[in-house]
Amino acid sequence: MVENASQLFNHVMTLVIMAIALGMDALSVGLGMGMLTLRYKQIFKIGLVIGVFHMIMPLIGIAIGELLSQHFGEMSQIAGGILLVLLGGQMIFSSFGRGDEPIIRPVGFGLFVFAFSVSLDSFSVGLSLGIYGAKIVLTIILFGLTSMVLTWVGLVIGRNFRHFVGHYSEAFGGLILLIFGVKLLLHV
Repeated sequence: MVENASQLFNHVMTLVIMAIALGMDALSVGLGMGMLTLRYKQIFKIGLVIGVFHMIMPLIGIAIGELLSQHFGEMSQIAGGILLVLLGGQMIFSSFGRGDEPIIRPVGFGLFVFAFSVSLDSFSVGLSLGIYGAKIVLTIILFGLTSMVLTWVGLVIGRNFRHFVGHYSEAFGGLILLIFGVKLLLHV
């Protein structure tokens, strides 16, 4: 029983750290978006929509990942690790190559496009977690709540302080995902 409790704690901590890593992208983008003129009502709505997308996208990814895991076994775990390494590397690389101005304004349809683009990494991570066999409800709740709160934090900080953290938070989130990908690959 102690080993099961320890395994559960490790699993939950891994998911919390991954949720924070994924939320760093939302935080980073929120910082840039927060530099636009946004009311607190808009900030609340943006965070809520991004949180919902960070629940839907990994859920779809987990479902596909579980299906792949049932059919391809160990190869699926390798693919999940590779996906996390690539995603982490892409987040690190892209954090140093963008300007501060957002391409899409978070209003109307643009909000959904914005939320979808910010949550795409959650789909890939969900795919990896489905292969790994993560607890589904816990995963999507942690991802959604964490990204929602970090989006709010980013938007409020961006609204009040220019260039406070910048894109380094996205690079840090990418590094964490890369490390988890390597960890998955080493446990094959």
